[in-house]
Amino acid sequence: MSSPSDQTAQRRLAAVLAADVVGYSDLMSRDEEGTLSRLRDLRRHIIEPRIRLHHGRLVKTIGDGFLVEFASPVDAVRCAVDLQEAIAGGSEKEATKPLQMRVGINIGDIMVEEDGDIFGDGVNIASRLQKMALPGGICLSGKVYEEVRGKLPYDFEDKGEHQFKNIGRPIRVFCLLEGMDTGQRSGERRSSSSRQEGPSIAVLPFANLSKDPEQEYFADGIVEDIISALSRFKSFFVIARNSTFAYKSRVVSVQQIGRELGVRYVLEGSVRRSGSKIRITAQLVDASTGMHLWAEHYDGVAEDVFDLQDQITASVVGSIQPSIRAAEIERARRKRPENLDAYDLVMRALPYVWALEFEANKEAARLLDKALLLDPGYPLAMALAAWCRGQRIVYNWSKNLQEDKRETLRQAQAAAAIAHDDPFILTVLGAALTITREFQRATSMLDRALSLDPNSAWAWNRSGWLRNYHDDPEVAIQHFERSLRLSPFDPMAFNCEVGIGCAHFIARRYDLAAQWQEKALMSKPRTAWIHRTLAPAYALAGETDKARESVGELMKDYPGIKIPDILQAMAFTKEVMSRFAEGLRQAGLPE
Repeated sequence: MSSPSDQTAQRRLAAVLAADVVGYSDLMSRDEEGTLSRLRDLRRHIIEPRIRLHHGRLVKTIGDGFLVEFASPVDAVRCAVDLQEAIAGGSEKEATKPLQMRVGINIGDIMVEEDGDIFGDGVNIASRLQKMALPGGICLSGKVYEEVRGKLPYDFEDKGEHQFKNIGRPIRVFCLLEGMDTGQRSGERRSSSSRQEGPSIAVLPFANLSKDPEQEYFADGIVEDIISALSRFKSFFVIARNSTFAYKSRVVSVQQIGRELGVRYVLEGSVRRSGSKIRITAQLVDASTGMHLWAEHYDGVAEDVFDLQDQITASVVGSIQPSIRAAEIERARRKRPENLDAYDLVMRALPYVWALEFEANKEAARLLDKALLLDPGYPLAMALAAWCRGQRIVYNWSKNLQEDKRETLRQAQAAAAIAHDDPFILTVLGAALTITREFQRATSMLDRALSLDPNSAWAWNRSGWLRNYHDDPEVAIQHFERSLRLSPFDPMAFNCEVGIGCAHFIARRYDLAAQWQEKALMSKPRTAWIHRTLAPAYALAGETDKARESVGELMKDYPGIKIPDILQAMAFTKEVMSRFAEGLRQAGLPE
C-alpha cells in the first residue's frame, strides 16, 4: 500500500477496522447481478448504519471490502461484533449461500490525506489481520486487546505472535466469533466467561410516554432509585446506571444487551405521568432466552412514586430470588426528598456531575443549588453538591481552595448525618475525606459503602484512588478493574483508566502509565487535566517531545498553571509527588 506525502497528510492515533466479504469472486462468477444487489443491501441496511451507531467513520469501500476509522478501540470491537451478528442473524432468510465477512482491527499511528483517506502501518496491520480471520470471525492486534479487555464481555482467544508481510515486527493476535455456525446465526449467542454466577441484572432506561418531554427526567429518576435499591442486595450483581443508560433511545435486543453487559436479567418499562396521576409499567426479561418472566403495571399519584418504586423492586427481587425477606426491602429504602421538583433537578444534574469537565461542573452546581433551595435537607443533593466542590479542588478549577475544602467536607458530612447507611453518600464522604487527606477515615467510609453496596462502580473507583494515595498500586488496579466490570460503558470509565495509569506511575512503570492515560484521553479528548499526569509519565519514560506537547495541551486550558498548583491538587505520597514534579519539570512546566 503506497504512502501519501508527509506534506499533505496529518498523523493521529486511531483504531482501524478492515473488512471484506468471504468468497466474493466465487459469488460474482455464479451470479454477478444478484451478488452486487445483495452487497449494496448489506452496506445500506447493516454496515453503514452500524458504523454510524458506533461512532465510526467509513473511510472508503474497495470492491467487496471497506475501511473504517474509530476514535475508540472499544467502539471498533463493539461495531465488529454487531456487524457479524447482524449479518449472521439475517442470513437464515437467504435462499442462496449467505454472505459472510472477515474483520481485522488494529490501533496505531495513521496518516490522513486531505481527502480523508488513511495510510500507514496502523492500516496495513488491520488489513493483514482481516485476511487472517475466519469467515464470520474477527481478529485484533494485541494492542487492541489490551485496550478492550475487561471492558467488553466477549471471549477472546490468544493466537500468539505472527509475522506479517512488510511488517517489521511480530504482531500478537487475538480472535473472537471465529467461524460462526448455523446455530449461532439463528440467534444463539456466545456466553461471556465473565458472566457472574449469582443473579445479575441490568435496569434499562424507562420510556417516557408522557406528552411532556420534560418528564424524561422523572422517568430517569425512577430507574435511578430502582437500581440503587437492587444494588443493596449483596447476592445480586447489578450493572451501574451510567452503563445501562448508554442504551437510551437505542433499539437493541435484550439478548444483545445481556451479552454486552454480561447479565442474565433485564428490567425494562415505561412511565406515563399526567398531572398528579402516574402509571409505571415494568417487565422482567430473561436475557439469555428473551422470555418474559413477569410484567406488571402500577398506578398511583406522583406523591406515591417512591412506594411504587419499592413495589417494583420487591417484584423484581421476588421473581429472581423468591426467598428474599421483606426486611431486606425495608433496609433498601433511602431518605426520600420532600419536594419532587428538587428530585427532578437532581436527576437533571447527574449527567453533568459525571462529566468531570469545567463547564459541566458549573451547570451541575447550578442545578443542585436550586434543588437545595427547594429541599435543604435532601441528602443526595447535598452529597452531589459536595462532590462538585470536590471536583473544583481535584481538577484545579477552584478559585478559593481552602473554602472549597471546608464546604466539601461540611456538605458531605451533613448528608451522611441524615443518610448514614446510604452507600453513595458514604462514598462521597470518603472522597471528601481523601481530598482533605484524612485517609484513615476515608478508608473506613469507603469500606462501609462497599459492604453496603458491593455493586457500586463509583465506590470501587474511589477506593482505587485511595489505594493509589496509600502507595498500593496493585490493589488500586484491582479496584479500578472491578469498577470497569460493574459499569463497562460508564462515562466515568476514563477516570478508572487515569487511575490505572497513575498506579503504574507509582510502580515506576512509566510506559504503561502513559499508555493507560493515552487511552483515557482518547475517550475524553477535551479533558485537559489528564495531561497533568500524562506529561510526567511521558517525560520519565524518555518521551521528551511527547511530554512537552502534552504540557502545551495542558496550558491551553490552564494558562499560567505551575507545578505547585498541580501538586496541591494531588494527594499522593511525598515520594510519588516528587517524581510527578520532576516529570513536569522535564516536560517544561514552570515552577
